[in-house]
Amino acid sequence: MYLYYTSLAVAFHAWGTLASSMAPLWPLVLVAASGILAIDTPHPRSSALHHLTKQLSQKYRKEVRPVHNWTQATTVYLDVFVRAVLDVDAQNQKLKTSVWYREVWDDEFLSWNSSMFDEIREISLPLSAVWAPDIIINEFVDIERSPDLPYVYVNSSGTVKHSKPIQLVSACSLETYSFPFDIQNCSLTFKSILHTVEDVDLAFLRSREDITHDQKAFLNDSEWELLSVSPTYNILQSSAGDFAQIQFNVVIRRRPLVYVVSLLIPSIFLMLVDLGSFYFPPTCHARIVFKTSVLVGYTVFRLNMSDEVPKSAVTTPLIGVFFTVCVAFLVLSLSKSILLVKFLHDEQCSRWEWTFLCLRGDTDTEGSRMDPCAQLTGVTEPPICQEHQAQPWTLREVWSQLQSISSYFQTQDQADRQEAGWLALLERFDRLLFQSYLVVLGFYAITLCSLWVLWSGL
Repeated sequence: MYLYYTSLAVAFHAWGTLASSMAPLWPLVLVAASGILAIDTPHPRSSALHHLTKQLSQKYRKEVRPVHNWTQATTVYLDVFVRAVLDVDAQNQKLKTSVWYREVWDDEFLSWNSSMFDEIREISLPLSAVWAPDIIINEFVDIERSPDLPYVYVNSSGTVKHSKPIQLVSACSLETYSFPFDIQNCSLTFKSILHTVEDVDLAFLRSREDITHDQKAFLNDSEWELLSVSPTYNILQSSAGDFAQIQFNVVIRRRPLVYVVSLLIPSIFLMLVDLGSFYFPPTCHARIVFKTSVLVGYTVFRLNMSDEVPKSAVTTPLIGVFFTVCVAFLVLSLSKSILLVKFLHDEQCSRWEWTFLCLRGDTDTEGSRMDPCAQLTGVTEPPICQEHQAQPWTLREVWSQLQSISSYFQTQDQADRQEAGWLALLERFDRLLFQSYLVVLGFYAITLCSLWVLWSGL
């Protein structure tokens, strides 16, 4: 135990001697250690970013247009990418699209020297904290499910970049006459709602050629195909002043293959079947049954087609007009066939009545004829006298029957001539309907082919 305490005392004495000898070197050791820590630990950039943000927002006024010279206009550069056509409502004349909208402008109060802030060249700021142009879309109707991006990017030269996706519902004059080969041209017009061109001017962020032919962002897998987005710049003059505006004309066309297969080809087949009904004789009762079946087929097809054909209060699709004309021809031909059958039935009944009247005799209830003189005196003559007197009356009766038969045949000949005239007139009318039907069908086919050629040529 004595040896243990003795060794501890010797160790503490040696440590004290070493510490007293290295006392002058302690400052150097501390400086070296601090240098090593300074080299290994990076300088925090967040403090520079915080200092820059605080300096920019210290005297910034977002209510004032960001220019030092108030006579100088603020130029806002616009750009639009059409990503998809979501819906085309021809009945309400509305177009729903998904677009990516970008606007860029210079803010003279948001610039700094990047070398003084650790080479920070771009930062993000809240959109609500900076001045933003009051750009609206004239055709705007509604915005649906558009994500809110509350930040803008600002670089050291004061350029502010604001981008956001929009699901835009805009008013558009939609033409459906050439359905399903229709091409729509809808415009998106951007302008400032309050600032005139002396305060806020508009310009293109890209060249017009790049905007027109750029279709990379468009999702080309829907019913509609994007043809072009042509921009134009003009100044709108009004009583409140001159306003700069940029108009993007979005040209789209429908892909018609599904409608050709489901509408056009079945409709042409149905019309050809209706044309075949004209080869039935006009007096055939089966023709009425056949045309009635075709009319039912037209009605069912029209009901199924009404869900696919766009409805518009401005124009009617060509296929709808043609179907209406074909149904009118069908109803007219069916009415003509019904009237013809009714006319022939009445003529046949009248013939039966005439035949029955001519063959009926004028006998009394007992089957014998009486002399008029005997009827007056009430005396019955002897059988011999009655036999001699009955012969003239029998000749008169024969003559009367012959006259009746002759009159019947004359009337029958007149009725036959009249019936033949009516049949000839109805046959000419039926032939005229058939030729008109062919003309309408040919015009319809030529028009559809022309529209298809024009559609494919764009």
